[in-house]
Amino acid sequence: MSETKSGWRSNKWVRAAIPALLLHCSIGTVYCWSIFSQEIADYIGFTKGATEWAFSFAIFFLGMSAAFLGNIVEKDIHKSSLIATICFAAGMAGTGFFIWYGGAHQHSLVSLIGIYISYGFIMGIGLGTGYLSPVKTLMLWFRDRKGLATGLAVAGFGAAKAIASPIMQAMLDGMGQTGIYKMFWILAAVYFVMMFVGHLLLKKPDDWHEPQGDEKKPGIMETLRTKPLSNYIGIWLMFYINITCGLALISQEKMIVKCIGLAASAGIISTISAIFNAGGRLGFSAWADTLKDRNTIYKLIFGLSIIFTALVIFTKGIENGTGNVILIALVLGLIFVVNAGYGGGFSNVPTLLSDHYGMGSISAIHGITLSAWAFAGLTGNQMATWIVNHFGEWVDHDGVQMNPVGYQTVLIATCALYVVALILCFVLVKPTNKKQ
Repeated sequence: MSETKSGWRSNKWVRAAIPALLLHCSIGTVYCWSIFSQEIADYIGFTKGATEWAFSFAIFFLGMSAAFLGNIVEKDIHKSSLIATICFAAGMAGTGFFIWYGGAHQHSLVSLIGIYISYGFIMGIGLGTGYLSPVKTLMLWFRDRKGLATGLAVAGFGAAKAIASPIMQAMLDGMGQTGIYKMFWILAAVYFVMMFVGHLLLKKPDDWHEPQGDEKKPGIMETLRTKPLSNYIGIWLMFYINITCGLALISQEKMIVKCIGLAASAGIISTISAIFNAGGRLGFSAWADTLKDRNTIYKLIFGLSIIFTALVIFTKGIENGTGNVILIALVLGLIFVVNAGYGGGFSNVPTLLSDHYGMGSISAIHGITLSAWAFAGLTGNQMATWIVNHFGEWVDHDGVQMNPVGYQTVLIATCALYVVALILCFVLVKPTNKKQ
């Protein structure tokens, strides 16, 4: 019995960390959308703007499925991780099918709507349940280092783009015109295997007892009432603002990099920013384990974001950055800091919630909180696009149309939102010294 207990069946790395990485490194590839969005649009005969809604729907249904299916995750992680595996792989395969159909029937609404349903709705359900499934399990196995554990998994979600992007690009380049739909079919099979293995390995510790049957277990609303409602509203709002601001900048990142004269290095910078995103998820959450109040991390994230955003605003770094090493460094610093804070905001939410509300219903509470991600997915990119289209003017920059003033104006909006988020950290979210 002692050998069994010390063997792989009760090893926290095998039963929690590895399956979490398998699940999150698979579903995190949703952020690779920009690699192939233009190719999809060209292949099926629609504008890039029309196909972009597939990604927005995916993020929206990620958050909403997490909110509505959190109780299923709470009760049975094996059922939820299997739902995630099937939905994510089926959604990816379905996307490939409707791209193929769109290639054979140009400008077909059936193809476009099919991609919305497959990549947005079906994959979105897989994203939400897959994102939630390993989180509570990790915190139960790593009770003394909950932040490190959740950061490790969520870092896999952030690093997925950096790992998968060059592979996807190589597949697209190597398979020719039909590569776009074939890539989806191949990856659907690969990710199904990865996630199914993660599903089989994922297991809660033997000493964790979930209340069953008629055992008294407080409902979600009763659990939330253990603290003032303003406390939870504050957490939800600052999570929403952090994602909205992150998406607003990240969606314009490529054009900002070109504005400061680094078009040739855009790919490298994108990879580095993805590394900062993943590093922020792991680093900020591990750091929070050493603090009395995890909310201090959010104060740090928002404070750094305000400082770097303000520096680029006042120096007009995006408008005047070309050829100026100091301004280029400031703009790159802003991109990397925002990416790190964007990632760190994700990894610290479940542990912050557990500190305030305990572990009993953490999957369900975390799921409801991820609805902030759903709404930010619909507002972050769109806010930045609207600002760029309505402020400043488009100029020719080495043959590419850009709007430097518009990108600077996006920073003014995000800086104001970061200030609001920082105020919420101090005013609404009460400190807690008790890590449950």
